[in-house]
Amino acid sequence: MRTDFHNHLEKGTLTLDYLKKFTEEAERKGIDHFGISEHAYHFEETKEILSNPWVNERRWYTMEEYVNLFDQAKEEGINVLMSIEMDYTPGKHKEMAAFIQKYPFDYVIGSVHWVGDFGIDLAEYRKEWDKRDVKDVYKKYFDQIVTLAESNLFDIVGHIDLVKIFGHVPDDREFLIGEYERVTNAIKESKTCVEVSTAGLRKHVGRIYPEPDLLKMCFEKDIPIVLCSDAHEPEHVGYEYDQAVRLVKEVGYTKVMTFKNGRREEVELT
Repeated sequence: MRTDFHNHLEKGTLTLDYLKKFTEEAERKGIDHFGISEHAYHFEETKEILSNPWVNERRWYTMEEYVNLFDQAKEEGINVLMSIEMDYTPGKHKEMAAFIQKYPFDYVIGSVHWVGDFGIDLAEYRKEWDKRDVKDVYKKYFDQIVTLAESNLFDIVGHIDLVKIFGHVPDDREFLIGEYERVTNAIKESKTCVEVSTAGLRKHVGRIYPEPDLLKMCFEKDIPIVLCSDAHEPEHVGYEYDQAVRLVKEVGYTKVMTFKNGRREEVELT
């Protein structure tokens, strides 16, 4: 069973023709469970949840357009799940919950991209890393991963250690292990799965999310996983899937989670 739940249409259009480029690539690569999870900040309906100058320039769609696209896909018998990737926003739990509950998502991904006004994974903010204490950024980032899990609003936490994207990693292993412990302790008490994402292999860091030490903790605490590519282009669907499979099997995983209509099911990993 192969899965890829984290994919984006934002570089193209919310049209059936463009969607088919992704679903056809998923079919070609033998992906059984495939979903689109567009960034929530692109939609007008989320402006009360997350708003800043960078995000506001990219408020392109309405949820009516998005839902209609998946209705069309269903009518044509296209095998695709509807999701959203929402920026977890501290202090906006009520608003996030209302948005999530309003639409028929098959599953919802929660991610952290902002530490205050610092877009940690954005090229425009990359020089900011030189002005900040790396351990402080990591702590604040993982603070949000903890409260994301505690909110129990999300089915999946996306790219759980995205904070390493530009290769900035504290040289204090004890500190890192402590951060991994507290985030996995929070996740194991929630409904949240952890995404194993090959997107990091396409980034400066050149590594899968999460780090093996973090993934091992997830396994030891019986936290379920999903495999994803975070494709923003059709050709990246299922990107380096075999590397992800090798990693999770080395750690000990034999099953992955799947989703449909807000319900989840664990299936054998192949």
